[in-house]
Amino acid sequence: MKVKICGITNAEDALFCEALGADLLGFIFYNKSKRFIDYNSAGEIIKRLSPVTGKVGVFVNEPAEKINEIAGMLKLNFVQLHGDETPEEVSKINHPVIKSFRVKEGFDFSLLESYGSARALLDSFNIDQFGGTGKSFRWEVIPENLRQSIILAGGVSASNIGYIYSTIKPYAVDLSSSLEKSPGRKDRSKVHEFFNVLKSLKEQEK
Repeated sequence: MKVKICGITNAEDALFCEALGADLLGFIFYNKSKRFIDYNSAGEIIKRLSPVTGKVGVFVNEPAEKINEIAGMLKLNFVQLHGDETPEEVSKINHPVIKSFRVKEGFDFSLLESYGSARALLDSFNIDQFGGTGKSFRWEVIPENLRQSIILAGGVSASNIGYIYSTIKPYAVDLSSSLEKSPGRKDRSKVHEFFNVLKSLKEQEK
């Protein structure tokens, strides 16, 4: 199970999370987000990261042309689309895509199929926010045939990663607010705790 840490706004947090074992780091280019970072600042951080660390740019309802331009300029490994992008719009992206879906009661999981090869990220629904709510949805509703291919977001933390790891078994988890001391600033003790718990879970499997 891979770990993506999102809402990176500074090099210190990025390098710390990378050193502890984050597989992917997310940079939010949506200017209404509390964790917004501009392209130039993200680019400076990315230059300092290991080549094996996945760099993810998070966009909300931006034109495909602009997304392709920024992704190429910053050498992003993934483009994460966190808005109301249609399958047609997603098909115009020239980079690997993570498509976010906000899950609420009665969500139609067959919708994921219409997005082709895009990796699905499942987050909790909030009428006022596109993500970063720190709240979970009922993970039990995720169809078992989809669980191992999705990225699970929304309220993931050290306190529930054991359940996620043993029961949901997603392709990856995405964390942001549960590892923060304030929006856009990671709490080192919380990051340490999360990776210590995850390490213990992996060792128990051996």
